Amino acid sequence: MEQNDSFNKHYLCVVFQMYKMRISYNFFLLIVGLFVVQSCDMFESHPYDGHIKGEKGINAINIKRIEELCKDKTTLRFAFISDTQRWYDETEDFVKVLNERNDIDFVIHGGDISDFGLTKEFVWMHDILSELAVPYVVLLGNHDCLANGEEIFNKIFGDVNFSFLAGNTKFVCLNTNALEFDYSHSIPDFEFMESQMEDDRPEYEKTVVAMHVRPYADQFNNNVAKIFQHYVKSYTGIQFCIYGHEHKISADNLFDDGIMYYQVSNIEKRKYMLFTLKPNDEYDYEVVEF
Repeated sequence: MEQNDSFNKHYLCVVFQMYKMRISYNFFLLIVGLFVVQSCDMFESHPYDGHIKGEKGINAINIKRIEELCKDKTTLRFAFISDTQRWYDETEDFVKVLNERNDIDFVIHGGDISDFGLTKEFVWMHDILSELAVPYVVLLGNHDCLANGEEIFNKIFGDVNFSFLAGNTKFVCLNTNALEFDYSHSIPDFEFMESQMEDDRPEYEKTVVAMHVRPYADQFNNNVAKIFQHYVKSYTGIQFCIYGHEHKISADNLFDDGIMYYQVSNIEKRKYMLFTLKPNDEYDYEVVEF
């Protein structure tokens, strides 16, 4: 009998200790959980995680603004920049000088907003460009395709091929970075280019084609360069083409057919191009230093 009592006491003691341990363990899990929830911002995200906390679909948002601001206009003025990767101070200065003007309708960025396709690069540059007093759109550059940069670009800015109508002029913006896709995709996307020819809006009278890489450059699929130009020539009232990538200023009648290709330098050189589209198929352009 005494032996049974001793066993029962020992058993109850063990059970009690286990019960206390269970309470302590659950309490420990609760504390850890609260710590994780309250301090999650302390942990650094992977640079390629593609997790975007801020604004998304920026091109679509700004295209709506452009089309509303430019409705019924027959004279347009827009600034063209490209290749801002790494040069944050210079881009900030560009924003400041452009905001001092009151004669610009919108800005087109020709691509390479990032250097290595890092999430933070896209976000940092958008934070700078969002200070512009006028709306802006961004094309996809070859550096923007690195790692999962295209995925990040899609989230923040939108489709890699897009267009918009500003006044009486359509801007057809294309992904021409064929090399970055190992020629596994149709780049340029001729189906998209052809679809833009079916636009029968009465206000659509002119076209400007924008891209990051021109035909016959290193990134372009030069097997289809002449086909590409055939499509370009087929656009309603084609005015000219604009591009970046090579980090210099140039103006070339690339195919000897009268259609000019204008290249803007990287922003490090503190230059941008300013285009003024006028009635009767006339336009002016200038290189502005800041």
